[in-house]
Amino acid sequence: MRTFLSAVLITLMALLVPASAVAYWADRELGDADRYTAAMSPLAANPAVQQVVVTQATRALSGQIDAGPFQGGVEALLGEALSSFSGTSAYRTAWDAANRAAHAAFLQALTTGDGNAVAIDLAPVIAQVRAELIADEVPFADRIPVTRVAVTVMEYDNLGALRKGFRMLQIAGVWLPVLTLLLAAAAVAVAVNRRRAVAATGLGLAFGAVLLGIAVSVCRRLTLDDLPADIDRAAAGAVYDALTAFLRTTAWVVLAVGLAVALAAWLAGRRRRTP
Repeated sequence: MRTFLSAVLITLMALLVPASAVAYWADRELGDADRYTAAMSPLAANPAVQQVVVTQATRALSGQIDAGPFQGGVEALLGEALSSFSGTSAYRTAWDAANRAAHAAFLQALTTGDGNAVAIDLAPVIAQVRAELIADEVPFADRIPVTRVAVTVMEYDNLGALRKGFRMLQIAGVWLPVLTLLLAAAAVAVAVNRRRAVAATGLGLAFGAVLLGIAVSVCRRLTLDDLPADIDRAAAGAVYDALTAFLRTTAWVVLAVGLAVALAAWLAGRRRRTP
């Protein structure tokens, strides 16, 4: 009976590993402005994301400038300026500022917000570009308005359905990991052969880590497949990978820890049997 109970507890623990990681991620990673900004910061150097920013910002800005017969030239000039600016440290600073400002909107989109899109406001980027163009005495640069230019990076038909799950994960962000550890400890405590229980617990952790890795990969494919046709897949994939980097790292760490625990328990058993 004790062996069966230990096996049940280990199975529950393994199944809770991915749920615990996702809950912690939703509460402490996505829910924290500093960590969210740090996760999104590397995207400033991503070519696909840069191209989306340049294209949408150029389109938005050129539409707000009346240059008459020079409209085409102004649009080309803006595109070149934005492309050049996207490789500078000032752009990375503006990108971080834009993401920090967008964090509240991102949380609102996944909690109590309306609509089905997650967007980033490029106003800080545009303000930096405008200042540099004016400093370089580029024609019509002073006519560039610093207004909100929202770039949609993710959009779903059923984002509303995800909000309930996200809220539940935030609530469970601390308790699920604690429950997982308690189940692991209980599985070892009730076992008849604790060494074997420790080995089985390690393998259970490794199995849970594999489940987490598979879940992240499958959700990535489903997320990108569900995007509207006008959303750049490469840019959206980069955003998804940036936001879920913590989960992938967690999967590898838990896998390594689980296998190490199982191996240590197995080696301990071998030593005890060695005369």
